[in-house]
Amino acid sequence: MVTVYDVDPDKFLKELAERLKKENIKPPEWANWVKTGIHREKGPVNDDWWYLRLASVFRKIYIKGPIGTSRLSAEYGGKVDRGTKPYHAWKGSRSIVRKCLQQLESLGYVEKNRKGRVVSSKGRSYLDKLAEEIIKKGS
Repeated sequence: MVTVYDVDPDKFLKELAERLKKENIKPPEWANWVKTGIHREKGPVNDDWWYLRLASVFRKIYIKGPIGTSRLSAEYGGKVDRGTKPYHAWKGSRSIVRKCLQQLESLGYVEKNRKGRVVSSKGRSYLDKLAEEIIKKGS
């Protein structure tokens, strides 16, 4: 059986983002002006960055779940230039992660657990079927 682990992450995320775009999901109205973290100077340039982040969060929950918003935001963090002082690691935007989780929960792909968020059985089968289609398409 083919799973998410067997597929190239770049191909998988692009295809998943396109599929999530066709679902009944809209980016929040503030998504055009937001930075993705304190470590960034500017916001994303890609117009469809929200769907790619949504797909990435979905995949990370599949691989690393159960996982909470704080640990997920740390996955999207980076280093901050503090002038003459040494660089420090900073977390990414927790608001973006929270909104992504809420949207995935509304679709039924992710559910809450005592230890964080986990992929539901519906979400697991959705991702595994997509991975199988990508493998078949590549052959």
